[in-house]
Amino acid sequence: MVVAASTCRTETVFEYSWKNVVVAYWNRYPNPSSTHVLTEDTIQREVRDGKLFSRRLLSKTNPVPKWGARFYNNLPVKIVEDSVLDPVKKTFTTFTRNLGMTKIMKVDEIVVYSEQHDGSTLAVRRAYISSQVFGFSRAIRAFGIERFKSNGNKATSGFNHVLRRMFPHSLVGGGHHQPALTSTTSAAELPVATTTAVVTSPGNHNNSGSLKSAAKVGYEFFKCHASKIAQLFSVKN
Repeated sequence: MVVAASTCRTETVFEYSWKNVVVAYWNRYPNPSSTHVLTEDTIQREVRDGKLFSRRLLSKTNPVPKWGARFYNNLPVKIVEDSVLDPVKKTFTTFTRNLGMTKIMKVDEIVVYSEQHDGSTLAVRRAYISSQVFGFSRAIRAFGIERFKSNGNKATSGFNHVLRRMFPHSLVGGGHHQPALTSTTSAAELPVATTTAVVTSPGNHNNSGSLKSAAKVGYEFFKCHASKIAQLFSVKN
């Protein structure tokens, strides 16, 4: 069996303290930009080693393109969200994955919220999108990347709306940060057991050193996140 994979990374700076961002995170929904989020439920939560581990179940829906209707209907999809809050390091990490239609398009997303020197909060989002649909995987992955970016913009807008509502006089950082950065990399057809991501750049196909370096970076990312994240963030029964 062959799986095609793509990754995307974005960075967003919220002009609020890390503490306020974490508090607002649990109150993100509803907001004007989250009409695609239908339900959210916290199904497990506990403190271990001074860290807060949570698991939530969300239900979301998104319109599908016309070509996508042949594979699945526009039905709500269940999303599992595991998170770890570390009050000492001041990091808040979430890992989400869809439960349904994983053979058509599987999306694993990791977001790390961390405190910055100026008091603001940096959110780094990474998505790993894969598909097992032979002949359509490229189109499905491209659709997934664009949907990831679109939903990321909506999430940022909605989150800022909630932050402004909850903390109207708590802006930090001066509002001078640069816009969010986005980078996308695509991997060739990879066997399921292979976790190496191949990053391609125009004009550098003959540079074996660059390819090896990129492959190593991709491998380390998936090794540390994709393959172990479920175990790392899972809540003990």
